[in-house]
Order: sequence, then C-alpha cells, then structure tokens
Amino acid sequence: MNEQANSMTDRKFANTLARGLGILRAFRASDSGLSHAQIAERTGLPKPTVSRLTYTLCELGYLAHGGRNDKFRLGPAAIALGSVASVAVSFVDMASDAMQQLADETRTLALIAVRDGERMMLVRTWRPRTASTIWLEPGHRIPVYGSSSGLATLASLDEERFDALAPDDQLRDYRREGYEQLLAQGFVLAPPDTRYARTINAVSVPYYAGEFGEPVAFTCGALPADLPDDRILSQVGPALRDVVSGIEQRTGRAPALSRRG
Repeated sequence: MNEQANSMTDRKFANTLARGLGILRAFRASDSGLSHAQIAERTGLPKPTVSRLTYTLCELGYLAHGGRNDKFRLGPAAIALGSVASVAVSFVDMASDAMQQLADETRTLALIAVRDGERMMLVRTWRPRTASTIWLEPGHRIPVYGSSSGLATLASLDEERFDALAPDDQLRDYRREGYEQLLAQGFVLAPPDTRYARTINAVSVPYYAGEFGEPVAFTCGALPADLPDDRILSQVGPALRDVVSGIEQRTGRAPALSRRG
C-alpha cells in the first residue's frame, strides 16, 4: 500500500502542511508533553524542520510551550478543533454506553479504529471495569494488514478507495478473506499467519461512518489466553456484531458491507 506516497507526488499536495499535521498527530493521550527530540523521533522529521514547525504551531495556538526547557503540549486551538470534531462525529458518543457494557461483559478492551493511511488509529477505547486486560490508548496506531480492525475496514471499503491503495495480490487476497468472513458470520478475525502481534487477539465489525465517507472498525481485543479464537467465534464476535447492528439501527445507517459496491 502506498497511498501516502501517491499523495506526496501530487502537485496539489502541500508537504509543509502535511508535516505540521504530522506533528499534531504525534501526540498521545498519555503524553505529559513532548520535546523536540521526541517529536523528531515519532515523526521522522529532521530536528531543524521540527523546530520551525513547532514555532509556527505555537504561534497559531495549536501547540503550547511553557519555556526554554519545557515540553510541547497540544494548545487551545487544537483542543477546540478536537471538540468540534467530537461533536460532529455523533456515532462515537452514541456507541459509548453499549461499548462499555460490551467491554465489561466480555472482559476485553473495546475500541473504535479509523483508517489513517497505512495504519489504523484508535479514536476511542473502553476498558472493562471489573477485569484487567490489554491497554491501548486513543491515538495508538496499528497496521492495516495483520489487524482485525484493518481487515474489517478493507473488506468493506468501496472499490475506488481500495484501488487508491495500489494494492498488490497479497492485499487483495487479504481483503477477499475479510469479505468472505463478513458474509459468513458478520465479523472478522485476522488469519493467524498474518497477525501483526502474537500478544493480542481481536475481532472486528465494520460500521459505515458517513462523516468520513468510509467504514470504521468496532473491535474487541485481549490477550490470546483470555480471548482464544473459539471464544471469539462463539461469544465475543456475535456480541460485537449485535452491538454494531444496534448502532446502525439507531443512526439509520445500512451495514458497511452493503455500500462496498
């Protein structure tokens, strides 16, 4: 997949803007601030470039910086923008109670992930209140290939958006596997030999987010010992499928797979 590379060669693509936004995306919910060196490490940008961009972002209010040796934090403009986006994406708040109940009942980490280039980004997570489980925070990114979230998204992505990824035969076969799983059972598991991590088992169901114009993934995950494949197939997968179906009914959205074309 090289969608981002294709964009960067487009004459309309503003590289400086992309780098500035990349700095904002480097921040995670658990960060107490980032130094220039940490931002450079997370973004892959040279330190002089990071210095110029952070200065501009501070001047515009998207970053805040207390002093010479202080770290950068998201500023008021970034927080305001996030608040506007949160209100605009209504299905996330609408799903909150049901996803928290699902996390509690299945003793898994429940989450929503969206496609972010060649990775899936976690935008909301719910931990079970009465059990310990894995913890991935909002802003964390996982691969599209090898994750159930990525598989659910690819399987229900329309042809135009999928072709924009410049997929190879491996990715097409992977997508076909997800499509067949969705038709057969309404949820997907990444095939064992493709899973990006051996320490996490997960199941996902796509939901068409009209706000984004493409599907997102509702997911439950846990340690393999707590969430073996047979438990996914018999309990957690069907429960997650039912939660997403309920959200579709409440929002008046058709199943994501029906929009694939």
